[in-house]
Amino acid sequence: MEIFGIPLQAFLGQLLLGLVNGSFYAMLSLGLAVIFGLLNVINFAHGALYMMGAFFAWMGMAYFNLNYWVMLLLAPLLVGAFGILIEKTMLRWLYKLDHLYGLLLTFGITLMMEGVFRSIYGVSGQRYSVPEALQGATNLGFMILPNYRAWVVVASLVVCFATWIMIEKTKLGALLRAGTENPRLVEAFGINVPLMVTLTYGFGVALAAFAGVLAAPVIQISPLMGSNLIITVFAVVVIGGMGSILGAIVTGLTLGIVEGLTRVFYPELSATVVFIIMAIVLMIRPAGLFGREK
Repeated sequence: MEIFGIPLQAFLGQLLLGLVNGSFYAMLSLGLAVIFGLLNVINFAHGALYMMGAFFAWMGMAYFNLNYWVMLLLAPLLVGAFGILIEKTMLRWLYKLDHLYGLLLTFGITLMMEGVFRSIYGVSGQRYSVPEALQGATNLGFMILPNYRAWVVVASLVVCFATWIMIEKTKLGALLRAGTENPRLVEAFGINVPLMVTLTYGFGVALAAFAGVLAAPVIQISPLMGSNLIITVFAVVVIGGMGSILGAIVTGLTLGIVEGLTRVFYPELSATVVFIIMAIVLMIRPAGLFGREK
């Protein structure tokens, strides 16, 4: 069976690859949207923190014999703690300044982090094995589904929508939003707003690290893996709407699929299709598809 002259199995395989990439886009753009939406900071270091999460997973295996499942929990906690250190020592002094200052600071942090990892591990990349429980593939009849890639999609969707529910539908999320819009009023109710902001940044970068651990068995771990992805992720955030949690999730998944299908029908356009869509969206709706017009 063929679809537009392409064998069905090849078409579905590329669709799955696009969905996997879309899952990473959704996870990373979600972290960016959380940080920008609640802290008003453009976190260019997000890609480097994603890379750090993947490296921590590899280091846990190589140096301490810690398996994938342990590092899937531990690496986001470690990177989240590092993010809290960044926020408390550097970022918190920039909240009242122009966005450009935060962008330049986090860009500088990115260069330093990539330089450290490049000097220690080089740029050739490290391999990370798929955990034994997720090795192999499942025959669905119409295609062969790699078990690990199915796990990536499911885990990403669960984390993304759990985060959306927490921020948009719970009392904690309401306090977070209120604390960024009117911190003095929230502090009057006995809420420690600076601590809440710090933990929010830590949670946002922990999402990036979680995506990094998920990506470790799929791609080679290298100091440049974040910088190769972050520009596309920023485009996803702009298309979805800066600060929109649901926009980051839906747009990330959708654009991953669009990019995957573009590789099937017009491969030459696959590297730029996201940016073409971004340009079109900005011309029609500058606030993004899910953003709020001011």
